Amino acid sequence: MSTPPPRVRITRTPRQARTEQPRTEHEEITGTSGLGATYVSSLMRAQLQLTLGVLALGVMTLGALPLIFALVPATRSLSIAGLPVAWLLLGLLVYPCVVLTARWYTRASERIETDFSDVVGHR
Repeated sequence: MSTPPPRVRITRTPRQARTEQPRTEHEEITGTSGLGATYVSSLMRAQLQLTLGVLALGVMTLGALPLIFALVPATRSLSIAGLPVAWLLLGLLVYPCVVLTARWYTRASERIETDFSDVVGHR
């Protein structure tokens, strides 16, 4: 009769040779790899650039109105159909432009995110 093999105490699974699988773009982004950080920073840079552009446009256009009223005193007392020109400009010109700019900003932001999703293969 042969003797049984000696007892072996198992404390963890044995290490097997792991083959490195190429990481997908989604894994790169959710992980902490350099490529994922580059993807995310490029997305954030594009969003920041869009935001700063829209803010600059808003400051230039809305900031121009008080400047015009301060530099050209005649515009302060000018009225059309009993309404001050400042109110007409705000109601008929500025607010529609703000709404259109907001719609444009939303679409441009969605386009940036869609392009990002296309690059990293989320779709």
